[in-house]
Amino acid sequence: MSSFVARIDDLDERLDGYFEPIRNSRLLVYVFNTSSAVGDFGAIWHVIGVVGALNGALSWPQALTLALLMGGESLLLNQGIKRIFRRKRPTVSGDDRFTVRRPLTSSFPSGHASSAFFAAIVLSGWLSPVWTAVFFAFAVVIALSRVVVRIHHVSDIVVGSLVGTLLGTIAVQFTATIS
Repeated sequence: MSSFVARIDDLDERLDGYFEPIRNSRLLVYVFNTSSAVGDFGAIWHVIGVVGALNGALSWPQALTLALLMGGESLLLNQGIKRIFRRKRPTVSGDDRFTVRRPLTSSFPSGHASSAFFAAIVLSGWLSPVWTAVFFAFAVVIALSRVVVRIHHVSDIVVGSLVGTLLGTIAVQFTATIS
């Protein structure tokens, strides 16, 4: 198993180098810093739920269900899955180029990526397909932001995205009738 982990670490190290040009662009640093921040605690998804309920695109029961489901997803990921792996983050104290919150949990898998894909799946189950593209665009940018700001490895966001997609798909099965 350790050779598998070593190969993943090597791959992550190589892939990280591809993000360095982005880290040197002022505009992209702003975009990814902001994306990382709005992903903290699933804030963007909670805002989308409330705004959706206020404008009638979602019902209040759907907005509340989204908030509760996101809390459950976060609890499962942060207090369950992450405690199993305890992977170190790419930077121990963060990268001074970025002004992001320093998480206390381990790196693997990415909670931002998981919650973003989870919310995108759940919201897509309730809203028109036009919104699906918007939600997944947000999810991809939020997930990538975590690598750009050096809080996660690429494999962290890939697995986090898969976990969120799986959990979201399960959640949709139980929430499709909420209106």
